[in-house]
Amino acid sequence: MKYLENMEAVAALQPDYLGFIFWEPSSRYFNGKMGNIPDGIKKVGVFVDADLDYVVDKINQYNLEAVQLHGKESPEFCKGLRNSSLGLKGKQPQIIKVFSIKDSFDFSILTPFEKVCDYFLFDTKGKLPGGNGYTFNWSVLENYTSTKPYFLSGGIGVKDVDKVKSFLHTPASKYCVALDVNSSFEIEPGLKNIEKLKEFKTALSI
Repeated sequence: MKYLENMEAVAALQPDYLGFIFWEPSSRYFNGKMGNIPDGIKKVGVFVDADLDYVVDKINQYNLEAVQLHGKESPEFCKGLRNSSLGLKGKQPQIIKVFSIKDSFDFSILTPFEKVCDYFLFDTKGKLPGGNGYTFNWSVLENYTSTKPYFLSGGIGVKDVDKVKSFLHTPASKYCVALDVNSSFEIEPGLKNIEKLKEFKTALSI
């Protein structure tokens, strides 16, 4: 999210999370005021290879309840973050570590992160750390060997409703706990199309 009125309109749809990108090269970079976000919606800070102190500072500044690490952060970094940060009401923010996939993935890479992250997020490998606008081959997740809950991301939009529904009926989706949507619902970077989000939510709930 980037714009005050837009984030409040999205919050009215009651998503579980709202994301704010704290990576300056991004066209969605957030450096403003967060709107009236109801309790129960977790504010997520998205970072790319940021310094630990910078991440902790943003957690404290915006009372972030989750942190999404979208770079090459190590397990040691995740552990350090867990030991250094206390967010809203003195609780440690959830740590979501992102891994990019295209047509294959070595899931053994996840093992060192198991004890230092709360969730994994699988996104599409592309030129940018995120927001590339297209999906990866979800059948790769048939080889997922962890029991760590994960977010499914990468270009998911209204056009993918049937595909999402089908995926959620497969064994590969057993530990999928959230859909992360972004670029497919944008009017411009950081500005979400509320009607398209409503359409997507309604279509998924049928």
